[in-house]
Amino acid sequence: MSLAALVCLIVAISDGDTLTARCGAGGAYRQVKVRVAAIDAPESRQAFGQKSRQNLARLCFRQQATLQPREQDSYGRTVADVRCGGTDVASAQVRAGLAWVYTPYAGAHPHLGLLQQRARGSGVGLWSQRRPLAPWDYRHRHPYRPH
Repeated sequence: MSLAALVCLIVAISDGDTLTARCGAGGAYRQVKVRVAAIDAPESRQAFGQKSRQNLARLCFRQQATLQPREQDSYGRTVADVRCGGTDVASAQVRAGLAWVYTPYAGAHPHLGLLQQRARGSGVGLWSQRRPLAPWDYRHRHPYRPH
């Protein structure tokens, strides 16, 4: 699903792969919860979870962003390719070792695999750990339990 690109202001960062964007004209804007396409960042309580969130905030918070929506996920978020200040966010997060390539959705982003190999080979970010745990494995081991 390829929808028209949106130009938005990033108003919140939830974690290393999820942000909130304010899109549309002043007075008529809407807030959109966005999941960055093709990556999966460490969970907040996981090693490098906070660093990943901080890096996304550094790239995007209070910045103008271009979103290329792809689909809606099961949580109602817009899954989109995100560019902040001309930087492809998925590439930046993977290059810094602060997100994994999320293979089921990475078909349209073949360059990400190479960036992940380089980050892993260099031991940057989460790849500095001896046995990094993928976020999907972490979520399986630690299911979310709302209070």
